[in-house]
Amino acid sequence: MAKTFEEKKFNIPKLNGISEKTIEVHLGLYAGYVKNVNELLQEKEYNRRFPFEFNGMRNHEVYFAHFEGGPQPFLSEGEFAKTGFDLDKFKTMALTRGVGWAIVYYDPISKQLLEAWVDEHHMGILTGLSPILVLDMWEHAYFTDYTPGEKKKYIEAFFANLNWQNVEQNFSNARQK
Repeated sequence: MAKTFEEKKFNIPKLNGISEKTIEVHLGLYAGYVKNVNELLQEKEYNRRFPFEFNGMRNHEVYFAHFEGGPQPFLSEGEFAKTGFDLDKFKTMALTRGVGWAIVYYDPISKQLLEAWVDEHHMGILTGLSPILVLDMWEHAYFTDYTPGEKKKYIEAFFANLNWQNVEQNFSNARQK
C-alpha cells in the first residue's frame, strides 16, 4: 500500500491585495488535490490524472509557503539575488494567457535558474529541478479579488506579500541537493 500524503497547514498572515476569502477557497482546492492524490494511489490501475493532481498538490505547497512569516523584502545581498534573476521578465511570463504556473527552478547540473510556464499543473514541468519561486496563475488564485484583465494587479499583490526569505531558503536547499 502506498504511503498517503497529508494536507499541510500554512501560517498565512492577512495579505494585502489578496483576500482571506481567496486564500480560504484556494486552500480548499489544495485540500482537494491532496485527497485526489491519495485516492488515486489506492487504485490498482494507473490513472493518467495522477500527475495533474500530484503536481497541483506540490505546486500549491510551495506557493502557500511563500506567504508564511509575512512579507519580507527582496534580499539584495542574498545568494538568490546574485544569480541575476530578472523579476520583470518573470512577471511578464506570468501574464501568459491561459491557466498554469510561472515557476523559477534551480538546475543543479548547470547550476543556474531556469524559468518555465507550466500549463495546468503538469505540462511544462522541468524534470528533476527544484522549484524556487512558484506563482499560481489559475483564475482561482485571483478571481475573488481581480477581474481577468487585472492579472497584473494580482501579480503585484503576490510579490508585495512574498516572504523573500522563504525563496532564499528554497534556493539554498536546492543548491545543497
